[in-house]
Amino acid sequence: MSEILDTDAHVKGDAFESRRMLLAQDGVGYSLHDTLVREGTEQRLHYKNHVESNYVFQGEGEVENLETGEVFPLGPGSLYVLDNHEPHLLRALKGDMRIVCVFTPALTGREVHDADGSYGLPEAPER
Repeated sequence: MSEILDTDAHVKGDAFESRRMLLAQDGVGYSLHDTLVREGTEQRLHYKNHVESNYVFQGEGEVENLETGEVFPLGPGSLYVLDNHEPHLLRALKGDMRIVCVFTPALTGREVHDADGSYGLPEAPER
């Protein structure tokens, strides 16, 4: 982690920090992120081009599937997977949430969320 902090692989926004530990350039087919979601924030996300799996190990919150209206509580030990590219709201309600996130295909680390909370089509990995 110390090699990632304050580098291009340490992405910060108003509601989150993403420490990107494995990226497309590492050649393993997925990316692995240690993500911090700040208490009291809500993010609208929609990964149209990626499947995202998330393991919460700190804090409490919820994820709302915007297609179905279902709301799922999150806390230490929760796993949620967005395998149908669902638009969703992620809320950190009690303490900062810390989440291990896995994306397939792998992120390059240069992605930026667009207006609807998604990333564009995956880029070819650099080697």
